[in-house]
Amino acid sequence: MSSGNAVVARNVRILREQRGLSLAELARQAGLAKQTLSKLEQGTGNPTVDTLFSIATALGVPVTRLVSEREQVMTVQRAGEVTWSEHSGYESRALDHIYGSGVIENYLVRIGRQPSGAGGRSEPHPVGTLEHLYVISGRVRVGPVDSSVELAAGDFARYPGDRPHLYESLDDQSLVHIVVSVPRVQPGTGRNGL
Repeated sequence: MSSGNAVVARNVRILREQRGLSLAELARQAGLAKQTLSKLEQGTGNPTVDTLFSIATALGVPVTRLVSEREQVMTVQRAGEVTWSEHSGYESRALDHIYGSGVIENYLVRIGRQPSGAGGRSEPHPVGTLEHLYVISGRVRVGPVDSSVELAAGDFARYPGDRPHLYESLDDQSLVHIVVSVPRVQPGTGRNGL
């Protein structure tokens, strides 16, 4: 199995399972033969561009979600390096886009300074969860435990929330806004908290 086929196989299977779809149901919605989808999920198929677009449409995601490695989802915007768009009477700054279906949770979080190395750790959320964090005030260290970043007021980061992650203030107190996007794993599931 090529590494490209393995990425597509893993992503299609995870997204299908998150939506509670059987192999047969996703194949039906995408207009594909069940055997075609089965081979793709096993990493032995060689999907055409049309096949990938059909599957992405049926799953409600951009096709890039099928062909991208999950580890590439960390994004950082530094306050001094962003562009504000001017509108009539106001300016806006796009932080991020959220695709798919599921639960979107919004939090304001105050983080106090802890003894060295005792930053707030959070257990992993369900597979596919992303955290979108904007620093309102203070300086923080956040993100996956093995690849955390330091951010200051005005900085933004998006990172996988389905791995152990941390929230640590580098000042006496920091204030952050966090949006947690939790994919729908099964119909009717939802809230998991920070």
